[in-house]
Amino acid sequence: MNTSADPDLAVITRQLRAMYGSRLLIAAVSHLRVFETVAAAPRTGEELRANLGLPERSAMVLFPALRAMGLLAADTGGRLLLTEAGRHLLTGVTPNLAGYVGLEQEDAGVVEMANRLRHDGPVSSTGGTAYVKESHEASPMDDPVLARHLTLALAGRARLLAPLAAPQLPASEGHLLDVAGGTGLFACEWLRRNPRATATVYDRPEVLRVAAEFRDEFCSSGRPDAATVRNRLQFQPGNMLEDELPRADLILAASLFHDWPVATCRSLMMRLTEVLQAGGEIWAHDAFLNDALDGPLAVTDYSAQLFWVTKGRCYSRAEYRGWFTDAGLQPLPGEFPTALDYSLIGARKAR
Repeated sequence: MNTSADPDLAVITRQLRAMYGSRLLIAAVSHLRVFETVAAAPRTGEELRANLGLPERSAMVLFPALRAMGLLAADTGGRLLLTEAGRHLLTGVTPNLAGYVGLEQEDAGVVEMANRLRHDGPVSSTGGTAYVKESHEASPMDDPVLARHLTLALAGRARLLAPLAAPQLPASEGHLLDVAGGTGLFACEWLRRNPRATATVYDRPEVLRVAAEFRDEFCSSGRPDAATVRNRLQFQPGNMLEDELPRADLILAASLFHDWPVATCRSLMMRLTEVLQAGGEIWAHDAFLNDALDGPLAVTDYSAQLFWVTKGRCYSRAEYRGWFTDAGLQPLPGEFPTALDYSLIGARKAR
Protein backbone atom coordinates (compact mmCIF):
# COMPACT_ATOMS: atom_id res chain seq x y z
CA MET A 1 0.00 0.00 0.00
CA ASN A 2 1.24 3.46 -0.90
CA THR A 3 1.32 6.13 1.82
CA SER A 4 1.85 9.88 1.82
CA ALA A 5 5.37 9.26 3.13
CA ASP A 6 6.35 7.28 0.03
CA PRO A 7 8.17 9.07 -2.82
CA ASP A 8 6.17 10.13 -5.86
CA LEU A 9 7.39 7.65 -8.44
CA ALA A 10 6.73 10.14 -11.23
CA VAL A 11 10.54 10.32 -11.35
CA ILE A 12 10.29 6.91 -13.05
CA THR A 13 7.23 7.38 -15.26
CA ARG A 14 8.47 10.75 -16.51
CA GLN A 15 11.68 9.18 -17.77
CA LEU A 16 9.73 6.43 -19.52
CA ARG A 17 7.39 8.89 -21.23
CA ALA A 18 10.17 11.32 -22.15
CA MET A 19 11.23 8.87 -24.87
CA TYR A 20 8.01 9.64 -26.74
CA GLY A 21 8.45 13.38 -26.30
CA SER A 22 11.95 13.12 -27.75
CA ARG A 23 10.55 11.31 -30.77
CA LEU A 24 8.03 14.12 -31.24
CA LEU A 25 10.78 16.74 -31.18
CA ILE A 26 13.04 14.98 -33.65
CA ALA A 27 10.12 14.22 -35.98
CA ALA A 28 9.02 17.86 -35.81
CA VAL A 29 12.50 19.14 -36.70
CA SER A 30 13.69 16.60 -39.25
CA HIS A 31 10.60 15.07 -40.83
CA LEU A 32 7.72 17.55 -40.55
CA ARG A 33 9.73 20.81 -40.73
CA VAL A 34 7.47 22.41 -38.14
CA PHE A 35 9.91 25.13 -37.14
CA GLU A 36 10.68 26.19 -40.69
CA THR A 37 6.93 26.39 -41.37
CA VAL A 38 6.20 28.50 -38.29
CA ALA A 39 9.15 30.79 -39.07
CA ALA A 40 7.71 31.53 -42.51
CA ALA A 41 4.51 32.97 -40.98
CA PRO A 42 2.83 32.69 -37.57
CA ARG A 43 -0.31 30.56 -37.79
CA THR A 44 -3.08 29.42 -35.51
CA GLY A 45 -2.92 25.80 -34.46
CA GLU A 46 -5.61 24.90 -36.98
CA GLU A 47 -3.82 26.76 -39.78
CA LEU A 48 -0.51 25.12 -38.91
CA ARG A 49 -2.17 21.71 -38.76
CA ALA A 50 -3.65 22.21 -42.22
CA ASN A 51 -0.36 23.51 -43.61
CA LEU A 52 1.53 20.47 -42.30
CA GLY A 53 -1.21 18.06 -43.38
CA LEU A 54 -1.64 16.63 -39.88
CA PRO A 55 -4.79 14.98 -38.52
CA GLU A 56 -6.41 16.77 -35.58
CA ARG A 57 -5.31 14.30 -32.88
CA SER A 58 -1.71 14.42 -34.11
CA ALA A 59 -1.68 18.21 -33.88
CA MET A 60 -3.22 18.10 -30.39
CA VAL A 61 -0.35 15.86 -29.30
CA LEU A 62 2.48 17.62 -31.12
CA PHE A 63 1.78 21.34 -30.65
CA PRO A 64 1.18 21.25 -26.86
CA ALA A 65 4.39 19.23 -26.52
CA LEU A 66 6.46 21.78 -28.45
CA ARG A 67 4.93 24.56 -26.34
CA ALA A 68 5.69 22.66 -23.13
CA MET A 69 9.30 22.29 -24.32
CA GLY A 70 9.51 26.08 -24.62
CA LEU A 71 10.06 25.96 -28.39
CA LEU A 72 6.69 27.33 -29.54
CA ALA A 73 4.52 29.97 -27.89
CA ALA A 74 1.14 31.53 -28.63
CA ASP A 75 0.46 35.25 -29.10
CA THR A 76 -2.67 37.02 -27.86
CA GLY A 77 -4.45 36.04 -31.08
CA GLY A 78 -3.68 32.36 -30.58
CA ARG A 79 -1.09 32.21 -33.36
CA LEU A 80 1.87 29.92 -32.79
CA LEU A 81 5.31 31.52 -32.94
CA LEU A 82 8.87 30.42 -32.41
CA THR A 83 10.45 31.17 -29.06
CA GLU A 84 14.04 32.31 -28.92
CA ALA A 85 15.06 28.73 -28.19
CA GLY A 86 12.88 27.47 -31.03
CA ARG A 87 14.64 29.78 -33.49
CA HIS A 88 17.82 27.79 -32.92
CA LEU A 89 16.20 24.82 -34.63
CA LEU A 90 16.17 26.73 -37.95
CA THR A 91 18.90 25.78 -40.40
CA GLY A 92 19.37 29.43 -41.39
CA VAL A 93 20.18 30.60 -37.87
CA THR A 94 23.73 30.62 -36.53
CA PRO A 95 24.29 28.80 -34.28
CA ASN A 96 21.56 26.18 -34.60
CA LEU A 97 20.96 22.65 -33.33
CA ALA A 98 18.85 21.40 -36.25
CA GLY A 99 21.66 19.24 -37.56
CA TYR A 100 22.49 17.95 -34.10
CA VAL A 101 18.87 16.93 -33.50
CA GLY A 102 18.86 15.43 -37.00
CA LEU A 103 21.55 12.92 -36.04
CA GLU A 104 18.69 10.81 -34.65
CA GLN A 105 16.26 11.34 -37.54
CA GLU A 106 16.66 7.80 -38.91
CA ASP A 107 16.04 6.16 -35.55
CA ALA A 108 13.26 3.61 -36.09
CA GLY A 109 11.13 5.06 -33.33
CA VAL A 110 11.45 8.58 -34.74
CA VAL A 111 10.58 7.47 -38.28
CA GLU A 112 7.57 5.59 -36.96
CA MET A 113 6.48 8.59 -34.88
CA ALA A 114 6.60 10.81 -37.96
CA ASN A 115 4.51 8.27 -39.87
CA ARG A 116 1.99 7.99 -37.03
CA LEU A 117 1.68 11.77 -36.82
CA ARG A 118 0.89 11.91 -40.52
CA HIS A 119 -1.67 9.09 -40.32
CA ASP A 120 -3.20 9.59 -36.85
CA GLY A 121 -1.66 6.41 -35.51
CA PRO A 122 -0.08 3.25 -36.90
CA VAL A 123 -0.77 2.47 -40.54
CA SER A 124 -1.51 -1.11 -39.42
CA SER A 125 -4.53 -1.17 -37.08
CA THR A 126 -2.93 -3.97 -35.06
CA GLY A 127 -0.07 -1.74 -33.90
CA GLY A 128 0.25 -0.55 -30.33
CA THR A 129 0.54 -2.20 -26.96
CA ALA A 130 -2.85 -1.18 -25.63
CA TYR A 131 -4.84 -1.11 -28.84
CA VAL A 132 -8.47 -0.73 -27.84
CA LYS A 133 -11.76 -1.99 -29.24
CA GLU A 134 -14.33 0.14 -31.02
CA SER A 135 -17.46 -1.07 -32.78
CA HIS A 136 -16.98 -4.40 -34.58
CA GLU A 137 -13.20 -4.57 -34.14
CA ALA A 138 -11.63 -7.44 -32.24
CA SER A 139 -10.13 -6.46 -28.90
CA PRO A 140 -6.76 -7.78 -27.72
CA MET A 141 -8.25 -7.61 -24.22
CA ASP A 142 -10.36 -10.62 -25.17
CA ASP A 143 -7.22 -12.67 -25.70
CA PRO A 144 -6.41 -14.42 -22.38
CA VAL A 145 -2.65 -14.05 -22.74
CA LEU A 146 -2.64 -10.42 -23.88
CA ALA A 147 -5.32 -9.37 -21.40
CA ARG A 148 -3.43 -10.93 -18.51
CA HIS A 149 -0.11 -9.45 -19.62
CA LEU A 150 -1.41 -5.88 -19.90
CA THR A 151 -3.53 -6.02 -16.74
CA LEU A 152 -0.58 -7.28 -14.70
CA ALA A 153 1.71 -4.68 -16.29
CA LEU A 154 -0.67 -1.90 -15.19
CA ALA A 155 -1.18 -3.37 -11.72
CA GLY A 156 1.84 -1.61 -10.21
CA ARG A 157 0.38 1.75 -11.16
CA ALA A 158 -2.99 0.79 -9.64
CA ARG A 159 -1.35 -0.37 -6.40
CA LEU A 160 0.28 3.05 -6.08
CA LEU A 161 -2.65 5.22 -7.07
CA ALA A 162 -5.72 3.44 -5.68
CA PRO A 163 -4.91 4.08 -1.97
CA LEU A 164 -4.33 7.76 -2.78
CA ALA A 165 -7.47 8.22 -4.87
CA ALA A 166 -9.90 6.39 -2.57
CA PRO A 167 -9.82 8.92 0.31
CA GLN A 168 -10.45 11.78 -2.13
CA LEU A 169 -13.58 10.19 -3.62
CA PRO A 170 -16.93 10.94 -1.95
CA ALA A 171 -17.89 8.76 1.00
CA SER A 172 -21.12 6.89 0.32
CA GLU A 173 -23.36 4.01 1.31
CA GLY A 174 -24.39 3.67 -2.32
CA HIS A 175 -23.06 1.82 -5.36
CA LEU A 176 -19.79 2.57 -7.17
CA LEU A 177 -19.27 1.74 -10.84
CA ASP A 178 -15.57 1.36 -11.60
CA VAL A 179 -15.80 1.41 -15.38
CA ALA A 180 -12.94 -0.25 -17.30
CA GLY A 181 -11.70 -1.01 -13.81
CA GLY A 182 -8.84 -3.34 -14.73
CA THR A 183 -7.42 -4.84 -11.54
CA GLY A 184 -10.38 -3.57 -9.50
CA LEU A 185 -8.02 -2.16 -6.89
CA PHE A 186 -9.57 1.32 -7.00
CA ALA A 187 -12.96 -0.20 -6.15
CA CYS A 188 -11.42 -2.39 -3.43
CA GLU A 189 -9.73 0.57 -1.74
CA TRP A 190 -12.90 2.66 -1.87
CA LEU A 191 -15.06 -0.17 -0.49
CA ARG A 192 -12.65 -0.66 2.40
CA ARG A 193 -13.20 2.97 3.37
CA ASN A 194 -16.98 2.78 2.85
CA PRO A 195 -18.07 -0.37 4.70
CA ARG A 196 -21.79 -0.07 3.84
CA ALA A 197 -21.25 0.53 0.12
CA THR A 198 -21.19 -1.87 -2.85
CA ALA A 199 -19.36 -1.71 -6.17
CA THR A 200 -19.18 -3.15 -9.67
CA VAL A 201 -15.98 -3.46 -11.66
CA TYR A 202 -16.92 -3.36 -15.34
CA ASP A 203 -14.43 -4.60 -17.93
CA ARG A 204 -13.74 -7.27 -20.54
CA PRO A 205 -14.22 -10.88 -19.33
CA GLU A 206 -10.54 -11.86 -19.50
CA VAL A 207 -9.53 -8.74 -17.58
CA LEU A 208 -12.03 -9.57 -14.84
CA ARG A 209 -10.48 -13.02 -14.42
CA VAL A 210 -7.29 -11.25 -13.36
CA ALA A 211 -9.25 -8.74 -11.26
CA ALA A 212 -10.72 -11.62 -9.24
CA GLU A 213 -7.19 -12.63 -8.25
CA PHE A 214 -6.44 -9.11 -7.05
CA ARG A 215 -9.71 -9.05 -5.08
CA ASP A 216 -8.76 -12.29 -3.34
CA GLU A 217 -5.32 -10.95 -2.50
CA PHE A 218 -6.78 -7.70 -1.22
CA CYS A 219 -9.36 -9.44 0.96
CA SER A 220 -6.67 -11.64 2.48
CA SER A 221 -4.32 -8.75 3.27
CA GLY A 222 -5.41 -8.40 6.90
CA ARG A 223 -6.02 -4.66 6.55
CA PRO A 224 -9.02 -3.27 8.46
CA ASP A 225 -12.31 -4.01 6.67
CA ALA A 226 -10.49 -5.54 3.67
CA ALA A 227 -12.12 -8.95 4.16
CA THR A 228 -15.60 -7.40 3.92
CA VAL A 229 -14.92 -6.25 0.36
CA ARG A 230 -15.42 -9.75 -1.07
CA ASN A 231 -19.19 -9.83 -0.59
CA ARG A 232 -19.68 -6.21 -1.64
CA LEU A 233 -17.77 -6.28 -4.93
CA GLN A 234 -19.12 -7.76 -8.12
CA PHE A 235 -17.72 -8.08 -11.62
CA GLN A 236 -19.72 -7.39 -14.77
CA PRO A 237 -18.23 -8.23 -18.16
CA GLY A 238 -19.16 -6.23 -21.22
CA ASN A 239 -18.33 -3.61 -23.83
CA MET A 240 -18.82 -0.22 -22.17
CA LEU A 241 -19.41 1.44 -25.55
CA GLU A 242 -22.32 -0.81 -26.51
CA ASP A 243 -23.59 -3.05 -23.70
CA GLU A 244 -25.83 -2.20 -20.76
CA LEU A 245 -24.12 -0.54 -17.82
CA PRO A 246 -25.24 -0.93 -14.19
CA ARG A 247 -26.82 2.02 -12.41
CA ALA A 248 -24.60 3.72 -9.86
CA ASP A 249 -24.46 6.50 -7.28
CA LEU A 250 -20.80 7.14 -8.00
CA ILE A 251 -18.80 6.43 -11.17
CA LEU A 252 -15.02 6.26 -11.35
CA ALA A 253 -13.26 6.58 -14.70
CA ALA A 254 -9.60 5.95 -13.90
CA SER A 255 -7.15 6.15 -16.83
CA LEU A 256 -10.09 5.64 -19.15
CA PHE A 257 -10.92 8.57 -21.41
CA HIS A 258 -7.31 9.03 -22.48
CA ASP A 259 -7.54 5.77 -24.47
CA TRP A 260 -10.21 7.14 -26.82
CA PRO A 261 -10.75 9.83 -29.47
CA VAL A 262 -12.86 12.87 -28.70
CA ALA A 263 -16.07 11.62 -30.29
CA THR A 264 -15.93 8.40 -28.27
CA CYS A 265 -15.22 10.35 -25.07
CA ARG A 266 -18.31 12.48 -25.60
CA SER A 267 -20.48 9.45 -26.32
CA LEU A 268 -19.11 7.52 -23.34
CA MET A 269 -19.71 10.44 -20.98
CA MET A 270 -23.33 10.51 -22.17
CA ARG A 271 -23.69 6.77 -21.54
CA LEU A 272 -22.23 7.05 -18.04
CA THR A 273 -24.49 9.99 -17.20
CA GLU A 274 -27.55 7.96 -18.23
CA VAL A 275 -26.84 5.27 -15.61
CA LEU A 276 -25.81 7.73 -12.88
CA GLN A 277 -28.44 8.22 -10.21
CA ALA A 278 -29.78 11.74 -9.63
CA GLY A 279 -27.40 13.59 -7.33
CA GLY A 280 -24.61 11.14 -8.18
CA GLU A 281 -21.09 12.05 -9.23
CA ILE A 282 -18.61 11.03 -11.93
CA TRP A 283 -14.91 11.33 -11.12
CA ALA A 284 -12.11 11.14 -13.69
CA HIS A 285 -8.66 10.15 -12.49
CA ASP A 286 -6.07 11.06 -15.09
CA ALA A 287 -3.18 13.29 -16.10
CA PHE A 288 -4.55 16.57 -17.47
CA LEU A 289 -3.17 19.10 -19.93
CA ASN A 290 -3.27 22.78 -19.02
CA ASP A 291 -6.33 24.51 -20.46
CA ALA A 292 -3.95 26.69 -22.51
CA LEU A 293 -2.57 23.49 -24.11
CA ASP A 294 1.00 24.47 -23.28
CA GLY A 295 1.99 21.69 -20.88
CA PRO A 296 2.91 20.47 -18.40
CA LEU A 297 5.80 18.69 -20.07
CA ALA A 298 5.28 15.46 -18.10
CA VAL A 299 1.72 15.30 -19.40
CA THR A 300 2.56 16.15 -23.01
CA ASP A 301 5.13 13.34 -22.91
CA TYR A 302 2.43 11.04 -21.56
CA SER A 303 0.09 12.21 -24.31
CA ALA A 304 2.72 11.22 -26.86
CA GLN A 305 2.95 7.76 -25.28
CA LEU A 306 -0.84 7.38 -25.37
CA PHE A 307 -0.88 8.54 -29.00
CA TRP A 308 1.59 5.72 -29.71
CA VAL A 309 -0.35 2.92 -28.00
CA THR A 310 -4.04 3.92 -28.01
CA LYS A 311 -6.63 5.83 -30.02
CA GLY A 312 -6.54 8.70 -27.55
CA ARG A 313 -4.28 11.26 -25.91
CA CYS A 314 -4.20 13.36 -22.76
CA TYR A 315 -6.99 15.91 -22.50
CA SER A 316 -7.28 19.23 -20.69
CA ARG A 317 -9.57 19.93 -17.78
CA ALA A 318 -11.47 22.28 -20.08
CA GLU A 319 -12.14 19.42 -22.49
CA TYR A 320 -13.48 17.29 -19.63
CA ARG A 321 -15.63 20.16 -18.41
CA GLY A 322 -17.07 20.42 -21.91
CA TRP A 323 -17.98 16.71 -21.93
CA PHE A 324 -19.45 16.99 -18.43
CA THR A 325 -21.58 19.97 -19.41
CA ASP A 326 -22.71 18.48 -22.72
CA ALA A 327 -23.86 15.37 -20.83
CA GLY A 328 -25.94 17.52 -18.45
CA LEU A 329 -23.53 17.34 -15.51
CA GLN A 330 -22.33 20.19 -13.32
CA PRO A 331 -18.51 20.30 -13.07
CA LEU A 332 -17.36 20.34 -9.46
CA PRO A 333 -14.81 22.85 -8.17
CA GLY A 334 -11.46 21.66 -6.97
CA GLU A 335 -8.96 19.05 -7.98
CA PHE A 336 -7.24 16.38 -5.93
CA PRO A 337 -3.67 15.42 -6.94
CA THR A 338 -2.61 11.85 -6.27
CA ALA A 339 0.75 10.78 -7.79
CA LEU A 340 2.48 10.01 -11.11
CA ASP A 341 1.16 13.37 -12.41
CA TYR A 342 -2.44 12.19 -11.91
CA SER A 343 -5.32 13.94 -10.19
CA LEU A 344 -9.08 13.68 -9.73
CA ILE A 345 -11.74 16.00 -11.14
CA GLY A 346 -15.49 15.45 -10.93
CA ALA A 347 -19.01 16.46 -11.91
CA ARG A 348 -22.46 15.99 -10.36
CA LYS A 349 -25.83 15.07 -11.85
CA ALA A 350 -28.75 17.25 -10.79
CA ARG A 351 -31.27 15.80 -8.38
